[in-house]
Amino acid sequence: MPRRKAAAAAVIAALVAAGCTTDRPEPTTGASTQGSGTGAQSKFFVQADFDAQLAMRSQTPEGPANKPWEQAIAPKMIDTATYKKDGPYHLCFSNAAVDNPWRQVGWKTMQAEVGLHKEIAKFTALEAGGKDDKQISDLAELQAKGCDVLIVSPNTTATLTPAVTAACAKVPVIVFDRGVQTDCPVTFIKPIGGYAFGADAAEFLAAKVPAGGKVLALRILPGVDVLETRWSAAKVVFDRSKVQVVGVEFTDGDAAKTKSIVSDYLQRHGKIDGVWMDAGATAVAAIEAFEDAGLPVPPINGEDQQDFLQKWKDAGLTAIAPTYPTYQWRTPIIAALKILKGEQVPETWNLPQPKVTSENLSAYLKPGMPPLHYALCGCEDLPGFPEAWGGTKG
Repeated sequence: MPRRKAAAAAVIAALVAAGCTTDRPEPTTGASTQGSGTGAQSKFFVQADFDAQLAMRSQTPEGPANKPWEQAIAPKMIDTATYKKDGPYHLCFSNAAVDNPWRQVGWKTMQAEVGLHKEIAKFTALEAGGKDDKQISDLAELQAKGCDVLIVSPNTTATLTPAVTAACAKVPVIVFDRGVQTDCPVTFIKPIGGYAFGADAAEFLAAKVPAGGKVLALRILPGVDVLETRWSAAKVVFDRSKVQVVGVEFTDGDAAKTKSIVSDYLQRHGKIDGVWMDAGATAVAAIEAFEDAGLPVPPINGEDQQDFLQKWKDAGLTAIAPTYPTYQWRTPIIAALKILKGEQVPETWNLPQPKVTSENLSAYLKPGMPPLHYALCGCEDLPGFPEAWGGTKG
C-alpha cells in the first residue's frame, strides 16, 4: 500500500494554499443527507490503506515479545548501507509540539531512550509549539547543525511535506507519529494507524448503541492525517450501521469546550446514546457532562489515559479505549541507530496497536501514575520510571 500518500496531489495543493491549521470544515449537525449524518468523506481517505490497516489488526507482529516498540507488522525491510558511518552520532528531532499529555509522555519516553545509548553524543531537539511555520523554520535550522539523522513528527501533513522533502536531500530523515505526503524519508514509523483506531471505536459503538440511536462524534482538529483517518474510518462504520450521527464537532482538545459541546447536544436532543472521540484526552470531560445533567453515561470511547481508565472502572462504564501507543516515541531512536550502522529497517514500520477492553482494563491501570499518564508508554523499563513520568513507587 502507499506509505505516505494519504491524499491526492490536488489535496496537497489545496491544503497548502489554505493553511491546514486553520482550514476547518463546518461541523456536521445531522442535517446532511449523506450516510448516517456523517457528512462527506475526508479527502484524506484512501480505500486501500483503510483495508490494509483493518487487516493488520489481526496480524501477528514480528520482533521481541516484551518490546512492542521494536516489533513490526508485515515489515518490508530496506537496505540502509548507504547511510552507514562511524559514531559517535548527532541525532536531531523536529517535534510538532508538546501541547497535550500524550505528547508530553512520549517526549519523556524518547529522552529516556536516548539516554540508553552511549553512541549518541548529542541530541538536538526543537519544538514547534503546534505551528506549521515554526516547524518549517526548525527543519531548516536543524539541517545546518550537522545532524547525522533527522527525526520528524510533523505538525500537519500537507503543509510540512515540502519542508520534509527538502530535508531528505541533505540528511537521512525518519518520520513518525504523523505522516507526510512523500516517500523520501528512510522509514515511516507508526502504530497500525488512524483507520484502525477509528474503526475500533466505531465498531464498538455500532454494536452497543440501539438501532436509530444518536451518536455524537467529537474531533480535535482537521488537517492531521492520523486524525483525519480516524474519523474517515468511523464514518465508513457508522454509514454501514443503523445508528444516527447527530453531530460531528471540533473540540480543539479542550476539556471545557468538550463538556460544553456535549451539554449543548443533550439540551438539543434530550438524549445521546453514544459518544465517539478521535482522541481520548478529554473523554472524562465528556463523561462529566452526562453526570452533571443527571443522565447515565452512554457507550463511549477514550484512550489509555489513566483518568479515563480509572473513571471507566469506578463507574462501570460501557467503554473501549483504542490506543495510539506512546511507546512509539522509543522507536525512532532505535531506527536512527540501525540506519547509521547500516542495518535494515522496515520501509513502513507498523507497530502493534492494542486496544483496552473491559476484559483487560485492570492490566492497563497503573497504580501511582498521574491522571494524564498514558498506559502504553513502554517506559516501565526505562531509567527514572516512574518518577520522571510524574508517578510514585508503590
